[in-house]
Amino acid sequence: MFEAAIFGSLVGGIFRVIPEVIRVWDRKDERSHELRMQDKMLEFQKLKGDQRVEEITAQGQQDYNVSALSTLQEAIAAQGKLSGIRWIDAISSSVRPVISYWFMGLYSAAKTAIFVSAVDAGNVWHEAIALSWTDSDMALWASILNFWFLGRVWDRVK
Repeated sequence: MFEAAIFGSLVGGIFRVIPEVIRVWDRKDERSHELRMQDKMLEFQKLKGDQRVEEITAQGQQDYNVSALSTLQEAIAAQGKLSGIRWIDAISSSVRPVISYWFMGLYSAAKTAIFVSAVDAGNVWHEAIALSWTDSDMALWASILNFWFLGRVWDRVK
């Protein structure tokens, strides 16, 4: 009978302790879960902050670009205005053509020198032309033609 009492006490004690153990275990899981949720929330806030910084940076870049384009437009418009002094306006309007003719003269002289060097090196004239005309020359020539002839098309469209 004494053993039954001890056994009963032990079983009763065990059944009394089991809910407490489960409650402690559950609280531990709750705290662990709470900690994981706080870590996730911090991670989310960090991502949200990084995204906001990127948005602010992109907006700043966009504002800068708009401002730069506006300044460029104003500068181009100012270049086209005449000062009212004839000789200054004549010099101002001759800058681009003079530079263009000068560059084309230098370019032609360089190509002529390459051609003459190729002929002096023993190449026949058609080989010398082929040696002096490169892919870069073709690209430059195409861009010049497009500038002048497509420019006229755009002017007619306007």
